[in-house]
Amino acid sequence: MRVATITSYGLSKRYQRAKKFALRDLELNITPGEIYGFLGPNGAGKTTTIRLLMNFIVPSRGEARILGLDTLTQSVAIKNRVGYLPAEVEFYPKMTGRQLLDYLCDLRRPPIPSYVNVLCRRFRVELEQRISSLSRGNRQKIAIIQAFMTQPEVLILDEPTTGLDPLMQEEFFDLLRETKAREATIFLSSHNLTEVQKVCDRVGIIRKGRLIKEQSISDIVASSVKVFDIAFASPVPETELKAISGLKFTRNSAHHATVRVKGDLRPLFRVLAKNEVRTIDRKESDLEEEFLKFYRGQS
Repeated sequence: MRVATITSYGLSKRYQRAKKFALRDLELNITPGEIYGFLGPNGAGKTTTIRLLMNFIVPSRGEARILGLDTLTQSVAIKNRVGYLPAEVEFYPKMTGRQLLDYLCDLRRPPIPSYVNVLCRRFRVELEQRISSLSRGNRQKIAIIQAFMTQPEVLILDEPTTGLDPLMQEEFFDLLRETKAREATIFLSSHNLTEVQKVCDRVGIIRKGRLIKEQSISDIVASSVKVFDIAFASPVPETELKAISGLKFTRNSAHHATVRVKGDLRPLFRVLAKNEVRTIDRKESDLEEEFLKFYRGQS
């Protein structure tokens, strides 16, 4: 059994003068090489969780460990082994990007110094301009580089693609996959459903400070509704299709139908096998509704 990289037990936070807990009884068990998506709407408790893991705030009760180290009493040792990207990036505004990265390299020497330059080229970073003059997206690129440049064992990323254009987002997703391949563990907080679906192995869904669901992406895909557009050579076998349990049917024309199926696909294919099908087009699974039902409290 693999030893967990990030764990928490009853981790809770209640801010002073607050009537409710911002985070209540969080239980995490995240393994090496896993990309764990921490998903929830704004205000759900995602950033509070990250601040607790990084020991920026103290828990009201409970505990957490990263790489076996206590986040409260051994936070310095943890920070030497973790790459961190905050939701709100604040750098020294008068420094250039190059000056900042050089300064950070002096504080924590990357095991492969040339890797910093590789990342800079990859993300097309503006290194000679003052940080104060950079756009939100260019500041975000520097934030990504500083988190990844030491090739840490653990990465804790809070809304990492904020401000990035689609091309740079894809570059970032490729970087995540490469980082996972070297067995690093990635904790990715996001409210972006597409982002989580693309890169995560497993998701935890948080709402109003409570972890309400954990599930692998593959299981969510398997249980999600499948949509097929089907063109028949003869009239649509409407009666047979409507008789299939878990199938919702829409006749678009005399010879064309759209079906939405949840669960076993074999009854659908048995009906299709008895009819001449000209074309069948399966639409990509859209997990948005699967996630949104948890946001809304329907599951």
